[in-house]
Amino acid sequence: MDLELKDRRVLVTGSSMGIGEAIARAFAREGASVFVHGLEQDRVDTVVRALSEQGVEAAGAVADISTDDGAASLADAARAALGGVDVLVNNAGILTPATWTEATPQMWAELYGVNVLGAVRLIRLLAPDMRAAGWGRIIQVSSTEAGSPFPIFPHYAATKAALVNLSISLAKDLGRTGITVNTVTPGIIHTDGVEGFYRSVAGQRGWGDDWEEIEQHALSEVLDNPVGRFGRVEEVAEVVVFLASRRAAFVNAANVRIDGGGAGYVN
Repeated sequence: MDLELKDRRVLVTGSSMGIGEAIARAFAREGASVFVHGLEQDRVDTVVRALSEQGVEAAGAVADISTDDGAASLADAARAALGGVDVLVNNAGILTPATWTEATPQMWAELYGVNVLGAVRLIRLLAPDMRAAGWGRIIQVSSTEAGSPFPIFPHYAATKAALVNLSISLAKDLGRTGITVNTVTPGIIHTDGVEGFYRSVAGQRGWGDDWEEIEQHALSEVLDNPVGRFGRVEEVAEVVVFLASRRAAFVNAANVRIDGGGAGYVN
């Protein structure tokens, strides 16, 4: 299926690794021009080189979107490199592990500064250009913790819930402009960070060090789903790319869960 994304200009925040990198690569496979963002120059450069080798226009920058100046510098760099931004994917996010008693108000503010306000800053900077062009796509990457939070990491879950909420409000605000706004909500996705976390849990719970066994323990003891495995970054990326396409023009203000059906499972 031709998603008609060739030469569309895409900014994916937090795309130097993990889910964001998979999203950037998926857009490149569709022929889109991609701007990569991260916090480490070498990681950004590695992804940019990989995308360029796919034969598409690619560039990138390091920027701290927890500040107004950092977000503005990223938006300006993407516009300069690509000539504009047609698709904004707000994927960047941070997590500081903490329980309710450990998570200080400052920690809550730090996570909101990146996970929520980082998205808000870039929306405010780039949505006017999309409105003027009469076409655009804005996609937030949330988490199933937005609706089914664990007792730990409450500050992280709350930021992901905020993304779901703001997407609906923004879709209404941008009604009849040619811009759609949606959220994707992954469950447990196998990234380097997730594997590292569950390997540490495995050490505490005696699950061993074989990854397949660790994954099954995590599913049976933490968060199961009918598919019976963790998701893959490519599975999230393919949904994001579809939502950015003309094929999804009637999908708006939606929250698409990518969790193997885990919404009905509580351990």
